[in-house]
Amino acid sequence: MKTMRAPNRSWFALLSLVLFMGGSCFAQSAKAGAQSFSGEIIDDLCAKDKSHENMMAEMKSMGKDAATCSRKCIELGAKYVLYDRQSDTIYAIENQDKAEAFAGQKVHISGTLEKKKIKIASIEAAETASAKSK
Repeated sequence: MKTMRAPNRSWFALLSLVLFMGGSCFAQSAKAGAQSFSGEIIDDLCAKDKSHENMMAEMKSMGKDAATCSRKCIELGAKYVLYDRQSDTIYAIENQDKAEAFAGQKVHISGTLEKKKIKIASIEAAETASAKSK
């Protein structure tokens, strides 16, 4: 007749580690919830140069302002991105339709970030946000 042995300590240690890791992954995913971002809504073609200047100089049809240039680049197949000049970071934008109205503008975005791609929950012009805080 076999007797049941009590589980050894290494089994409990392994179980504890698995539970701890699962808890920390859950905490990290909660942190990955809504975040705030600031920068300029720009097209990914001009974002490579971090400015519309080169595009507007090379192609007169791109207009003379950031908004027109971005919209023209979008017509050529570019995508809207958020360029954070402070951190020199370019974020892809999942929901392009929400960014469209803010082409060429500085904005504040609330949304979720996954693999350098923002899903916008809300977006507002930076000037509007500054006016609210006064």
